[in-house]
Amino acid sequence: MRPARLLALFVMAFLTGVSCVLAAPAKAAAPTATPLVSYAARIVGDDARTRIVLDFREKPQASVHYIGNPDRIVVDLPATNFTFPASDLAPTGLFRDIRFGSIDASHSRLVLSAKKATKLTLTDIRENDGGKGYRLILDAEMTDQDTFAKLVASEAWNADAYDTGKAARLAQDPPPSSTDFLIAVDAGHGGIDTGAIGRTTHIPEKTITLAFAKAFAAELNKQKGIKAFLTRDSDVFLSLSQRVTLARQKGANLFISLHADMLSQPDIRGATVYTISDKSSDRLAEAAAARENQSDEVGGVDTPQAPHEVSDILQDLTRRETQAFSISMAKAVVEQFSGQIKLINNPHRYAGFRVLQAQDVPSILLEMGFLSNKEDEHLLSDAAWRKKLVHLLVEAVKEYRQPLLANKG
Repeated sequence: MRPARLLALFVMAFLTGVSCVLAAPAKAAAPTATPLVSYAARIVGDDARTRIVLDFREKPQASVHYIGNPDRIVVDLPATNFTFPASDLAPTGLFRDIRFGSIDASHSRLVLSAKKATKLTLTDIRENDGGKGYRLILDAEMTDQDTFAKLVASEAWNADAYDTGKAARLAQDPPPSSTDFLIAVDAGHGGIDTGAIGRTTHIPEKTITLAFAKAFAAELNKQKGIKAFLTRDSDVFLSLSQRVTLARQKGANLFISLHADMLSQPDIRGATVYTISDKSSDRLAEAAAARENQSDEVGGVDTPQAPHEVSDILQDLTRRETQAFSISMAKAVVEQFSGQIKLINNPHRYAGFRVLQAQDVPSILLEMGFLSNKEDEHLLSDAAWRKKLVHLLVEAVKEYRQPLLANKG
């Protein structure tokens, strides 16, 4: 291990204790045998009061939490299949955005992003007339920022406390050989966080990234001296910090996050490779980072920042070295893709992606294409093209790893 990295790890352990691992989660509830079904929903209101109603076949249970910056109200439910169209809960009144979906096999979530400080005055579950199902009623009204801040502070709630079961299961996997080059393959988005949606196919980004991640990891595991693992292997939500921490916990030598973004300009297409930087290379990179960093907001997660003094020490000791390796991997991808996979102009860009923030793990984020472009959307759903891209990515990993092997020798 390089001296700078070794010293950085020592400093991190001394100053932050367990900051580099996930907080011990509460014991996960047993998976629901049959998910609940919410078959209808409606919303009505104005900028002072808003009511949301969800209809269920079975009686649900609900718990409410508040998160600030940005202001959100999070309603946690048992595993639920939402069968009504998203348009039934189009944001209106007090809310600028409403998301709902799964967190894991046992939990689902409704995330209400507020336009202004808002609180729930009523959270009620009522039986419908004639005993035909139940309805969850949420009444919200505007409040002042001090009141909202007190609601956030009084709960001291962290969404990551919900154990998805994924981290524990991954930790039980047989450890790789000390000589293996270990790669964390991260399928972007998942669960409640669908990511972009294809314009014509309506395929969510989370489905595309998981398919690519599984194929990529499987191909990597066929290579001598290389081992790969998935940060998620099913349709579950992981916060950005969980993804980073899983890579660090497992001792990954490389972290690759797979995505398929959406742009307002449908004519732009091609793959892009991103590395982390405090300063964005351009407006497109800055906007891409802003979109990807919203994953925690969509999933109803409050993501604390590392203490400033710790970040400064780690930055001084390891950041330049790790960034250099990340850039080397990005260049390897661009080299392999050139002439084989359509690349955007200036295909290596950089910005402040939270999922690339591991100080001691070289990391890249690969936008494989844009779901906003018809040609890219078609290719992202094509099995033959996926096989080609996976093959070239594996070759890029081998190209990146080769000088590292030479240095060890």
